[in-house]
Amino acid sequence: MSTLFTPAVVDQIKRHMNDDHTDDSRIIVRGLGGRPEAGDVVMSDADAEAIYFVADGEQVRVPWGETITERPQVRVAVVRLYQEACDKLGIAARGEH
Repeated sequence: MSTLFTPAVVDQIKRHMNDDHTDDSRIIVRGLGGRPEAGDVVMSDADAEAIYFVADGEQVRVPWGETITERPQVRVAVVRLYQEACDKLGIAARGEH
């Protein structure tokens, strides 16, 4: 795992994802993380190459699809992963992010 962010930055990202986007995280894990039946999902980490979740007690790694070099890229990458997961699962993506 390549470290791009300080632990404090990762904690901020995790807090935002886990407080405000739990459904989005579940969709990402179900669609792109190889866990189509995932129930309980929380974001656990992030680095330059991937975002990490714990789904039903198991670690799931979802690659960003590109190397993240700056913090603002995280939001764009998460929205892209969410939209890709929705497409793969055949569900409509919410418009707002």
